[in-house]
Amino acid sequence: MKRPRKRASSVAVIDIGSNSVRLVVYASMTRSLVTVFNEKTLCGLGREVQTTGLLAADAVAKALTSLRRFRALCRIQRVGRVYAIATAACRDASNGPDFIARAERICGVPIEILSGPREARLSALGVVSGIHNPDGIVGDLGGGSLELIDVRGSRVRGGVTLPLGSLALQDLSHKSLKRAERIVRNELSGLAQLRAGRGRTFYAVGGTWRALARIHIIQSGYPLRVMHGYSIPAADALDFAQRLRRLAAANMLANIEAVADARRPLLTYAALVLEYIIRVARPKTIEFSTFGVREGLLYEKLPPSERARDGLICAAQTLNELLSRSARHAEELIAWTDRLARVVKLRETAEDRRLRHVACLLSDIGWRVHPDHRGEETLSLIMNGNFGSVSHQGRTFVALSVFYRYAGLSEENEPPTPIRELVPPAMDERARLLGAAFRVAHLISAARTGVLPATHFRSQGRKLMLVFEHPIVDLVADRVGSRFKQLARLIGRSGSIVRR
Repeated sequence: MKRPRKRASSVAVIDIGSNSVRLVVYASMTRSLVTVFNEKTLCGLGREVQTTGLLAADAVAKALTSLRRFRALCRIQRVGRVYAIATAACRDASNGPDFIARAERICGVPIEILSGPREARLSALGVVSGIHNPDGIVGDLGGGSLELIDVRGSRVRGGVTLPLGSLALQDLSHKSLKRAERIVRNELSGLAQLRAGRGRTFYAVGGTWRALARIHIIQSGYPLRVMHGYSIPAADALDFAQRLRRLAAANMLANIEAVADARRPLLTYAALVLEYIIRVARPKTIEFSTFGVREGLLYEKLPPSERARDGLICAAQTLNELLSRSARHAEELIAWTDRLARVVKLRETAEDRRLRHVACLLSDIGWRVHPDHRGEETLSLIMNGNFGSVSHQGRTFVALSVFYRYAGLSEENEPPTPIRELVPPAMDERARLLGAAFRVAHLISAARTGVLPATHFRSQGRKLMLVFEHPIVDLVADRVGSRFKQLARLIGRSGSIVRR
């Protein structure tokens, strides 16, 4: 007898863009999206729309072939729900409706052709979902258009769409960079949506700008190859954009191996748009976001209570449930370190406390790894984890905290210097302190629930005591005492164990 098929909870987005057509499948519709499949095809649907008004026939054929594969992929993965969207090229081309009708027959679902303002809003919601408390201007550069919209926390407003996508700009300028520069200058000079960005952050969304970030990371020797949350001062970004344009003028972009062949010709247009945005908006920082329209679409569909949850905490809770020995133990560890912070009057900002809680949730995810390699493996896992709502500095703090928990605090087991230098010395010291606390807590409890709540902290002058209640006094050992003394020294106290 066949078992009834379990209803799939996964969700997919088919994104028909002006440059690429992409399928992304997520494990479920939650606050912290987990990507289980991601594939794109660079079709170039929008490469001739500005001059001919049409989607090119070969691009249409390539896109439809990709959509057939995408539907088959959704079928074999038993995707529960599929959403499909189309952007600038399809809304601007006169043969766009015909293409969409054919595409809908293939996909088997309605395709929403996003208006310019709606595309801007979804891009902003994507940033809201993937960046903690954003404050600035979101700029989503696609193949056919540039969307600009203001974002503060979870509020988005004032979206505008401009025909400055990389393919559109290449088409309008007839591949003349001088003409392209005039077009960009005319479109962006005095734009109110940009003037509001002065001294704030500009959030760069879109594949071609991510390609620029990848090049900058490689050329600068930055130790982390994570695009999301990569942040550089606006002045440095301006210099980089200008340097990239000089490389284009010298026909040297073909030597950039970090970028797909089909995207390289578009880099100079993306750099040109970024340069003028910086000149007009005068932001403080450029931050790259891999969260955009697709993530914004799904974020919009969540109930308000789910949208209000912290994306990073949700991601950490998921990893905790998947990889730790006891998910509930991590919650007890949060409460245990909360008590420690109160007793020693640890100075923490709200963000410091948030990151400490995330580190608690991830403190046991390396237990299956060989003991000699747990520190380095968990460091790599957290540093390169596919999650948002955290800066690179915050990501590094969490990763170092868990590294010190596994590797210890001796000079022989230091983390790589380039990684440690991503945070200021005071932040590294807090990571060491938290790692030392984890070493005490996990040694006492063996990651089992019900143990940590039976221990308490007391402070008397410069002395810090860890009190064991009677039912668990047999867990006291010399090793526990030495680790606790090490923790106390990092706080500037002497430490002792008390049996009650």
